[in-house]
Amino acid sequence: MNDRSASAEAWRRALEMTAPIVQHPSVTFPIVIDRLADQFGDTRALISDQQSFSYRTLADRTARYAHWGLEQNLAPGDVVCLMMPNCPEYLAIWVGITRIGGVVALLNTNLVGDALRHAIDIVAPRHVIVDASLGNAFAAVQPRLAGSVRAWFHGGDGHGLPRIDRAVESLGAALLDHPPPTLRDRALYIYTSGTTGLPKAASVSHYRIMQWSHWFAGLINAAPSDRMYNCLPMYHSVGGVVAVGAPLVAGGSVVIRDRFSASRFWDDITDHGCTLFQYIGELCRYLVGSAPHPRETQHQLRLACGNGLRADVWEKLQDRFRIPRILEFYAATEGSFSLYNCEGKLGAIGRIPPFLSHRQPVVLVKTDLDSGEPVRSAEGFCIRCADDEPGEAIGKLPHTSSLAGQFEGYTDPAASDRKILRDVFASGDAWYRAGDLMRRDHGGFFYFVDRLGDTFRCKGENVSTTEIEEVVAAYPGVVEAVVYGVAVPGVDGRVGMAAIVARPEFELTGFATHLAERLPDYARPLFLRLCSEIVITGTFKPQKQALARAGYDLTAVTDALFVYDRRLDVFKPLDAELYQRIERGELRP
Repeated sequence: MNDRSASAEAWRRALEMTAPIVQHPSVTFPIVIDRLADQFGDTRALISDQQSFSYRTLADRTARYAHWGLEQNLAPGDVVCLMMPNCPEYLAIWVGITRIGGVVALLNTNLVGDALRHAIDIVAPRHVIVDASLGNAFAAVQPRLAGSVRAWFHGGDGHGLPRIDRAVESLGAALLDHPPPTLRDRALYIYTSGTTGLPKAASVSHYRIMQWSHWFAGLINAAPSDRMYNCLPMYHSVGGVVAVGAPLVAGGSVVIRDRFSASRFWDDITDHGCTLFQYIGELCRYLVGSAPHPRETQHQLRLACGNGLRADVWEKLQDRFRIPRILEFYAATEGSFSLYNCEGKLGAIGRIPPFLSHRQPVVLVKTDLDSGEPVRSAEGFCIRCADDEPGEAIGKLPHTSSLAGQFEGYTDPAASDRKILRDVFASGDAWYRAGDLMRRDHGGFFYFVDRLGDTFRCKGENVSTTEIEEVVAAYPGVVEAVVYGVAVPGVDGRVGMAAIVARPEFELTGFATHLAERLPDYARPLFLRLCSEIVITGTFKPQKQALARAGYDLTAVTDALFVYDRRLDVFKPLDAELYQRIERGELRP
């Protein structure tokens, strides 16, 4: 079968698997799990080093958490925060709670301090479930939470909190005689940085979970014989819904790892007989940069699926490890559209096939990079980009109450409104703003160019510069702070750089410690620029574009420059020798 016919088959399967969803408004993912248990019974569904669940065990565990929710008098729409590392129990918890209409907020396990407190406060939960390994991070913010929240530990004692894993053991595992939620009801909050500010909680309906899991099952042609390798964080939509849901709805199984490890990757893949793995571009870059492994071509992989794979890494990944097929895609948790590269076109993030273009219109519009706003014509309407011209990607929002193609928004109405562009090509129309710059070639394939605005991607995570600026500015001696992303040879996405104006008492060693205590690793600035002043625009905004263009270039910057040494946990002066090493791609942030 050639690429064109294989692509057509993939689209056909995805459409066939998703078409019936809207016809059964009460059949949500928790109901599907119950049905899968009847169909596949003792077949292994979720596999990890700590625990493995059959389909029947998974259904039993979800039922126990549903009963727990009823015992806590959870009403439809009540929120429970979940803060746990990857494990089979993670899925059982959120599926069980959503089965009775509860909403589960999937907390990023890297969050600490004010960022964690904010993420909890914005969803106003009644309960928080915290893994014992993350207990200290939660305990540090618990006294400062805005509302009255009951906390539960999982997997260990500490801080005087009740153990939810013990509580559910005394509850029944029988199927519930309880009205299920509908496809329109909210199921999850999944956090995303967006373009500015602290983490935002994106609303995810039961419909989206069903659509994502069945659509990807069709695209990857999932079957009971498949095993998916998933080492992506389960608090993300890909690692927590797509990579798990797609194999399960087809009767396959999922090998869950707590995190990615290049050294054990191929042993895991071969030992478990994995046929699929879910990637992000950064993961693939680490793999191709790793030392040869004796089992790296002895696998049974038939497909790798993910996003953010650069063209140069793509070729090396596929050739070196002999992976038959790559399925690259583009999507956002809250987005109204997605793109899929079913043809395997090198470097492309996907396209909209002609037979779906009327259902999912996606357009690139000319954009002013300094303001981040679309360029408008004399008539006040947006201007479409020409072939291969970069512009912001936007997707048309439906006028009807159709479940498909909706933007479900955030907990913050103002943030939701900023993601909608109005009066685009006609008075009264509305389009979802992706916040990403792309280009589109003559054949209709889209290519990612960069993030628009104040957010950049580092190690597969969206990093909000506004959030980092607040942490930097809170350190003693910092007068002003601007954070932005800069490109580094050999590194996917961008890394953080902070330009600061400081008083004499500013102390560099303590600054590194300050950042490490308050920010996850991927969000800490790698470069530091000490400025005498920060130039601002006529509207009193820092000239981030100019700072980002200059970056850490010793020939363009006369201010003192430093680079963070992760081994020593210090900022070191950036000299000519270190600069040349970075330019040769020898930096490993």
